[in-house]
Amino acid sequence: MSARKSERIMNLTICLLLARRFVEREQIRELVEGYHGLSDTAFERTFERDKEELRTLGVPVETGSNSVLFPDDVGYRIRRRDFELPEIDFAAAELAALGVASTVWDDARLQDEAVKALAKLRAAGLDPDGARVAGFAPSVAAREPGFEALWDATLSGRPVGFGYRGVDRVVEPWRLLSRHGAWYLIGYDRTRGAGRSFKVSRLEGPPRPAPGTVRQPASGEVERHLASLAARRDKVATLAVRDGAAHELVRFAEPAEAPAPAGFSAWRIRTSSDAGEIASHGSDVIVLDPPELIDAVRAHLEAVAAWA
Repeated sequence: MSARKSERIMNLTICLLLARRFVEREQIRELVEGYHGLSDTAFERTFERDKEELRTLGVPVETGSNSVLFPDDVGYRIRRRDFELPEIDFAAAELAALGVASTVWDDARLQDEAVKALAKLRAAGLDPDGARVAGFAPSVAAREPGFEALWDATLSGRPVGFGYRGVDRVVEPWRLLSRHGAWYLIGYDRTRGAGRSFKVSRLEGPPRPAPGTVRQPASGEVERHLASLAARRDKVATLAVRDGAAHELVRFAEPAEAPAPAGFSAWRIRTSSDAGEIASHGSDVIVLDPPELIDAVRAHLEAVAAWA
């Protein structure tokens, strides 16, 4: 794909993703950089190819009308919930590459295109949703205090020691991955003599280097741990989340009928979220229920403050 075509399709994606309503063809022609100056025939041909290109790439372009009186006035949009990716895990080297690749959003040229797209959508009265920009931007969030040390140990293939559930562990790291908004370390636990998975937010004290080397896992062992993590969605909590914050929690939630402070919305979430993960969002997330989770988050925050 040429650079010009890639940029045009990026602009089209931004336009359709950020608009709250269906965007009609003539509006797309005016809003999207790359369609300007084309004849009617060239625009129709180019737009149809770009639309099919997006669908081929798995981007769900939806067709519909904003008016029940004029259903033939067809427009297009991309629903955020359909656009977002499912849970993905990466090997250590892949995560390192993703960290570099995610900075593409900060590239001056692409950032400028996004700003221009927002301005044009507002001028056209299409009311862009700022929260969708955050959903479109690639990111790998990690707030846990021990994350960086575990990241380094996994990348370099060095054992690491830390406290976990009241036991001092020495672990040979195999994989560091994100599941349901939380980070997990999978590795060989020398203390227990078996492969284990560890939720990074539950570490007790900072990780430290340990002697020795990292043995390779048996065939299928990492996959078994991945399957186990995928099944951990058994907790239900009601949270008040600051509007526009904690996207990785809200994407798994449903609106809840519960009182929330001004600037917050109530959400009911069924996930593997624990006190450490929720506490990592600081003042952006308030636990409303259950009471034991409220106490656990408060205790976790106090422990982190003492650690710091």
